[in-house]
Amino acid sequence: MAGGSGGEETNLEYTPTWVVALVCSVIVAISLAVERLLHYAGKYLKKKKQKPLFEALLKIKEELMLLGFISLLLTVFQNRINTICISQHSSGKWLPCKKEDDTSTTHFQTSFSSFTSGNARRLLAEASASTDHCSKEGKVPLLSATALHHLHIFIFVLAIVHVSICALTILFASAKIRQWKHWEDAIQKKEHDSEEVLRTKFTHVQDHAFIRGRFLGIGKNLTFLGWLQSFFKQFYASVTKDDYTTLRLGFIMTHCRGNPKFNFHKYMIRALEADFKKVVGISWYLWIFVVIFLLLNVHGWHAYFWISFIPFLLLFAVGTKLEHVINQLAQEVAEKHAAVEGDLVVQPSDDHFWFHRPRIVLLLIHIILFQNAFELAFFFFIWVQYSFDSCIMGQVGYVIPRLVIGVLVQFMSSYSTLPLYAIVTQMGSTFKKAIFEEHIHEGLAVWAKHAKMKTNARMTPTVTGSTTLPVDPKETSQSHDESLKGAEIQHDPSIQGPKEM
Repeated sequence: MAGGSGGEETNLEYTPTWVVALVCSVIVAISLAVERLLHYAGKYLKKKKQKPLFEALLKIKEELMLLGFISLLLTVFQNRINTICISQHSSGKWLPCKKEDDTSTTHFQTSFSSFTSGNARRLLAEASASTDHCSKEGKVPLLSATALHHLHIFIFVLAIVHVSICALTILFASAKIRQWKHWEDAIQKKEHDSEEVLRTKFTHVQDHAFIRGRFLGIGKNLTFLGWLQSFFKQFYASVTKDDYTTLRLGFIMTHCRGNPKFNFHKYMIRALEADFKKVVGISWYLWIFVVIFLLLNVHGWHAYFWISFIPFLLLFAVGTKLEHVINQLAQEVAEKHAAVEGDLVVQPSDDHFWFHRPRIVLLLIHIILFQNAFELAFFFFIWVQYSFDSCIMGQVGYVIPRLVIGVLVQFMSSYSTLPLYAIVTQMGSTFKKAIFEEHIHEGLAVWAKHAKMKTNARMTPTVTGSTTLPVDPKETSQSHDESLKGAEIQHDPSIQGPKEM
């Protein structure tokens, strides 16, 4: 509208310049403040040499850029979407709320009382214009301006809640794992005592605390009891000191036998921080879940109530599996040996994990956290935007259990499942690149780059083509020493070209 009188909406032609400048200043100030906050957070993490967390921060920035692009698309194509018309019959199907007024033409039953001033008038005016356009054809708009605006807000809320939940989960899980540090310190101190090491010559397997706590002695014919024990074990003392000591020794004897003083606890923390950047992002398949969830939100289906059980059941399945892996490691040793020389050593293997891939566990945790974030984000969005009594919220008997399940999933993820993941997934056949300190990892990368350059430099053209001449091992070794100059590395003869998970 061009006019500026009465209750009509005004455009920039009739808006005071000081209002435009003031609103623009506030928006720019908030944006710059957030950008500076992320910038200084990145500098702090780089200063503290927290590269995995820094990469996770970069992942968050990518998600914010994606949200900005989605927001731009919704804004640019808003008018175009409003002009798309569908039949009234189609608009009456698959509604989240049952229509009480047949003249309603929007997909979402909205309460316009929550909108005030200019924004409400603008959305109402656009909705009226699109309705008039479609009514001439005997149809209704595909999506009203108000519904599109609400969808816009919900996507933003979902991303913020997902990042917040992931950050809180990692934070609390890291706090839980750091409680194991005194176990690592006690083991390191014990290994300095050579007399105590000499006294431990033989270990009776059945008398070992790890075997007593994990092996039921029921054999493979009654595996159900083993799974049942694993299920309940995740709720109390999911990882004990004996578990930590035995799994730590198994990892060291398998992957770095030449370095018995390897700090397993620091390695776990580095590996968990590296995995955080994968969990905090919203992958393409998670956006597919969003579309499916929005599709199933039909009146009378109570779909979100049933969907809330998916992360709940997946969480217990993952926790049970991780506990069962520890039980399997104990069972293997108990069935093969009556006594062993030295300490009890388990044998890590990918065979204990689903499809022989420990990384599947991280994928499932990613899905669990996202689905839980979706449930909580949808609840708070509907509560603030429409009210608790809104029909789209659902009946109280279905809403309260969803909230309880969401809180329980969040608590169990932080307290039990993620700490279990941090230690048990190290029991695979390979190790992660976090096994190296950051400066060593960079040194190895430089060495590999130099070795590749040496190889390319020794390529000699011939009449028939190019022939690769062998590289002098002394030159490669010299290049390796130069690239790692200044870095203190404890050589591990058991590592023959690191295989990463």
